[in-house]
Amino acid sequence: MVLVLKSLIVVALGVALGLAGTYMAVERSLGFGAIHAGAWTGWPKAGAREADPYSRATRSRSGEMPLGLTEGVSFIAKNDDQGAPLDPACEFTIGGATPTARFWTLTALTPEGRLIDTKTRKHGFTSSEVTRDGAGDFFIQVATQARPGNWLPIAPGQPFVLLLRLYDTVLSASSNALDASLMPSVKRGRCA
Repeated sequence: MVLVLKSLIVVALGVALGLAGTYMAVERSLGFGAIHAGAWTGWPKAGAREADPYSRATRSRSGEMPLGLTEGVSFIAKNDDQGAPLDPACEFTIGGATPTARFWTLTALTPEGRLIDTKTRKHGFTSSEVTRDGAGDFFIQVATQARPGNWLPIAPGQPFVLLLRLYDTVLSASSNALDASLMPSVKRGRCA
């Protein structure tokens, strides 16, 4: 009887630890096959048929429809290039170059993936509307107060992340490492 009771406790503990680990992996959007480049992290195979079970569970839970393997790839930045979390009390400059893609979008979102409620109702930029310098590079100012040029507003005190979607890109077919110099930089500026 004692042996059966001990066995049941071990099984219950194993099930509880397994469920807790799975919940944490899904809650924190962890998955396999992530590629990192500077401040950006992407999961090129999240929309593929062979996506890992954690990626599938995360997408099912959030309701997000990931880009298909042949459509493109999404990258998220939760930190700046130095690894510090994105702080709404600071200004950020996003810019430089992007990997070769037919079209891209850059959006500021809440950490839960919702659009930020700003007075301007401007939530992002596309590659076709952003102004560029003479070398073809772009620079987007992310701040709570208006800035000249490409300004992406965020709400004061509202935590945020940046989502970069690359459409019709060669990256969508590969999950190899990505050189950080090919991705836009995320540089912290002045903080309030």
